[in-house]
Amino acid sequence: MDNPRPETVVYPFTAFNFAVEINRAGSAERMAAASFAECDGLEITMEAKTIREGGANGQLVRLASPVSYGTLTLKRGMTANFDLWEWVEQTVEDPRVRADCEVVIFAADGSTERVRFIAARCLPVKLKAPALNAKDGMVAVEELQLAYETLSLKPPGGR
Repeated sequence: MDNPRPETVVYPFTAFNFAVEINRAGSAERMAAASFAECDGLEITMEAKTIREGGANGQLVRLASPVSYGTLTLKRGMTANFDLWEWVEQTVEDPRVRADCEVVIFAADGSTERVRFIAARCLPVKLKAPALNAKDGMVAVEELQLAYETLSLKPPGGR
């Protein structure tokens, strides 16, 4: 088999070059300006409901159940920027406060956007302070978990 033309070869995305943008839902106001080392939990789950149809013993009918979404987990080295803590405090004071979280995956050059995941109406459900241990000498890592209402994918160029 001949090799395909270079422009038709699709290379997988790399997982190390990404950015996370957290803005107040419905506006451009930045909720958090942070660089994260880890991002996990962008997922949509839909279970299939099985129904047996009378008289059709060799066949099952599969129906889609309601969609559920994962919990987005973000980890970063703790700095003097306490915007995540301020966001959680705002949410405690006003439980209606929401943010949209956009996770952008970049190409290896670090600037070309490959894809953007949009987790809408995020609610911080857990903010964990770093584990402290004087013997380790490790970076203090804080963890934020977000529940989100919808997840969508936006290809570059807005297609």
